[in-house]
Amino acid sequence: MELTSDFFQQTSKVFTVGELTRAISGTLETKFGAVWVQGEISNYKLHPSGHQYFTLKDQRAQIGCVIWRDAIAPPRQPLVDGTQVQVYGAVTVFEARGQYQLNIQILQPRGVGLLQAKFETLKRKLQAEGLFAPDRKRPLPKFPRRIGIVTSPTGAAIRDMLNVLRRRAPWLQILINPVRVQGTGAAQEIAVAIRELASPNEAFTPLDLIVVTRGGGSIEDLWEFNEEIVARAIFNSTVPIVSAVGHEIDFTICDFVADLRAATPSAAAEVIVPDVVDLRRQIDGCERAVSRELIKRLRDAQQGLDHARETLQRCLAHKIDSYKRGLLHITAALQARSPARELMMRRNRFADLHRRLVASPSRLLENARHRFRHIEGILRVLGPDATLRRGYSITLDERGKIIRTIAAVRPKMKIRTRVSDGEFGSEIL
Repeated sequence: MELTSDFFQQTSKVFTVGELTRAISGTLETKFGAVWVQGEISNYKLHPSGHQYFTLKDQRAQIGCVIWRDAIAPPRQPLVDGTQVQVYGAVTVFEARGQYQLNIQILQPRGVGLLQAKFETLKRKLQAEGLFAPDRKRPLPKFPRRIGIVTSPTGAAIRDMLNVLRRRAPWLQILINPVRVQGTGAAQEIAVAIRELASPNEAFTPLDLIVVTRGGGSIEDLWEFNEEIVARAIFNSTVPIVSAVGHEIDFTICDFVADLRAATPSAAAEVIVPDVVDLRRQIDGCERAVSRELIKRLRDAQQGLDHARETLQRCLAHKIDSYKRGLLHITAALQARSPARELMMRRNRFADLHRRLVASPSRLLENARHRFRHIEGILRVLGPDATLRRGYSITLDERGKIIRTIAAVRPKMKIRTRVSDGEFGSEIL
């Protein structure tokens, strides 16, 4: 609520002290927020709780200040009355006493300067948001083909970079987005140029890398690269960004957000591209190493081929010898069992049998007759006809099978009985 004369004229409400104090507090905090103030410390007190209280004054006025415990890091030198300081804090109201005061968030000696204090404030803010986190930084391409440069087209930085880039990487395509690097509005130009190079565009092929650069100078000269708008443009870029602002001792917010910080513009040119001379030297070395390896492998392959040829020749010679021995063995076997020799042997055997048959035909016939009569006598005595003539008979079933036991017959079964002079049929009752 803002307290104005119109407000008091338009309302007839009666405020309590607390309500009025809260209204004043809201107005002050809304109107001023956090501010930078410089002055002299007086009435400094360190409370046992760790909170610090003092008055900040100049020749015309004074304001109460409080530093809550753990709000800021302890200063290098203890605070004492009479110290000239610059503080950054929020304007609030201590309602219990109805006094306005500053809640201190940053305190530094007055000689450090306001820009440095603003730098530290923004640095802490962006670091807390994760813009400086190492895990979000992207690796640079090893062999970029197209890069963009955001810088002044007339500065020494671009000349130094182009000289180094042409010498180290003559194949490189370079797109320069010219901007002012100093003065009011330069930070907005730098942020827009970064977004233009990082965004897809029909006017040029997508870039592999972006370099944000300028030459050295004072903190005032480099201040455009400490603006929050530039830091967020770098953070939101989809293309890796290298920051090369100022000299080696200069650090900007741009350096902390970028994927890589180079000490100088020339150093950035040496970092982002390999040296063509070194590349040729490495390629020559690789070529020699590959040639040596190929020669070694060819030599090993030739040795292996020679060894395989010798082994194959030995195997073939051994096989040929084996085949020769087998052929000789087969030839000998065939010669030993040739048809002519076999025919001769059989003719000789036949002649011997013929001679023996002719020499003793009567004896052989007599022996044969004697054996025949002997066998005939045995058959006459033991044969079935002799048995039947002695009064025996043979009974057969319907299938002609001999019936040897009474268990093989059944009632009304047809049987045949064979006797010495014939057969007759019967039926089992």
